[in-house]
Amino acid sequence: MAATPEKSAYAKVTRRLIPFLMLLYVVAWFDRVNVGFAALQMNHDLGFSSSVFGFGAGVFFIGYALFEVPSNLVLARVGARRWIARIMVTWGLVSVAMLFVRGPLSFYALRFVLGVAEAGFLPGVIYYLGQWYPRAERARAISWFMVGIPLSTVLGAPLAGLLLGLNGWHGLAGWQWLYLLEGLPAVLLGVVVLFCLPDTPAEARWLTPEEQQALARQREAEHADTSARHGFGLRQALLHPTVWLLGFVLFACQCGSYGLTLWIPQIVKGLSAQSDLLVGFISALPYIAAAIGMVLLGWSSDRSGERFWHVALPSLVGAAGFAASAFLHSPVLAMLALTVAAVGDLGSRGPFWALPGRFLSGSALAGGIALINTLGSLGGFVGPYAVGLVKDATGSFTGGLLLLALMLVASAVATLWLKRSAVLAGRG
Repeated sequence: MAATPEKSAYAKVTRRLIPFLMLLYVVAWFDRVNVGFAALQMNHDLGFSSSVFGFGAGVFFIGYALFEVPSNLVLARVGARRWIARIMVTWGLVSVAMLFVRGPLSFYALRFVLGVAEAGFLPGVIYYLGQWYPRAERARAISWFMVGIPLSTVLGAPLAGLLLGLNGWHGLAGWQWLYLLEGLPAVLLGVVVLFCLPDTPAEARWLTPEEQQALARQREAEHADTSARHGFGLRQALLHPTVWLLGFVLFACQCGSYGLTLWIPQIVKGLSAQSDLLVGFISALPYIAAAIGMVLLGWSSDRSGERFWHVALPSLVGAAGFAASAFLHSPVLAMLALTVAAVGDLGSRGPFWALPGRFLSGSALAGGIALINTLGSLGGFVGPYAVGLVKDATGSFTGGLLLLALMLVASAVATLWLKRSAVLAGRG
């Protein structure tokens, strides 16, 4: 039996857009978290303590949070193609400029500006995918896109180890080569986005007219349904308690994911005392499992139509992984526990990001997604900085890992509280 225009359109969208958007997210994460690998040399070269590094790694998210909502509102107005291209070119240039860091102040300043430059990328893509996929298909699409998070570490960790091996070549330290060679791809891909990314299905030449019309009808029907049931405007969305509670859930999860991602090279180094190259390969292992977990959980959530337990249970699993890793001294067992933590923490993202579209649409959806991600991004500051402070105070990662476990428990509890929300009732 021939596929309907809707099914053939979604198949084409998945083939054409998801791999490209995933590539962009991989590059985004390279430039956002490569500081964790740079720290293996940079902290020694520049005399940074754990607290200095933790603050500098996390201050990225302050700049990111401040400009998240306005950036996504601009994207909704001017279109994803132009705005995502602008984001990528500017963050790539700032990432390259990180090679000029000479002390704490320049480190803090450039990390802050990098956050400002990248603000709006993730919520912009989440909003953009909502223009192409219906609610019932969205968790899988978002999960596939967000596989870029673990994939960036799977690819980026060994690459970082290789680039650090260029230490001293042409007068640059290995960490400087890391910033330079991982920043340039963002600039080049930003130019590709400007010429290749369609803003809407109507601009996608690889869709037939029937497929374009099918996607347009689906989007208009969902927009009308959401507006009829809820009718939230932008101001109402930004003030709605459900949006803020969603933001807290993401904040707690991001404390865990960034607390792990930005410190795992140093945790692995402490556990194994291996070379920078081997640390890169070992650090990638938890994220291979996390990539598989994200896809499976997104598929399960869409298949069942259930979202809340698909966020809460993985969060509790991640909390158990962090708690176990805090007390394990065997390198193999500790890495297994960190793998469980990564799978649980990251696995919830697809089902989570399918929730805002249940009660928001249009500019309210763009603003709501941005505000949720703004609150969540603050976890990217709190998690790494708290781990650094505890490490300086105690000389161990134990307390920091237990704090990350506690944050994931809080995320699970808040998610189950959200289950009571009237505006989030229903499937999809």
